[in-house]
Amino acid sequence: MAEGKSGKLTTHVLDTALGVPAAGLKIALYKVSGNSHHKMLEVVTNADGRVDAPLLEGKSFATGVYELVFFAGDYLRASGQKLPEPAFLDQVPLRFGMAEDKHYHVPLLISPYSYSTYRGS
Repeated sequence: MAEGKSGKLTTHVLDTALGVPAAGLKIALYKVSGNSHHKMLEVVTNADGRVDAPLLEGKSFATGVYELVFFAGDYLRASGQKLPEPAFLDQVPLRFGMAEDKHYHVPLLISPYSYSTYRGS
């Protein structure tokens, strides 16, 4: 695992059902090693569906396996969308690897019944 100098990890969340940024959505970041997860931080998206600073950058950035957990159910309920109980989507975990000292942007597009992600820029 190499420590990065210019690498960083960012994210944002869009609510595709309402066509708006997902403001106020809680996200937890974990470092994954085998079967263990180490919680690194927890953030909440701003009015633009983004977090105010990179999740990892500089000395905190390292290659490896990570998991972002998006608390979609809490956000969807708070936004007034009708959900069954239990909700189809509640916590959405995205596990991904960062193999290079580069920018990794991992966005989430959500609705009550679907989600998608990609490596953005």
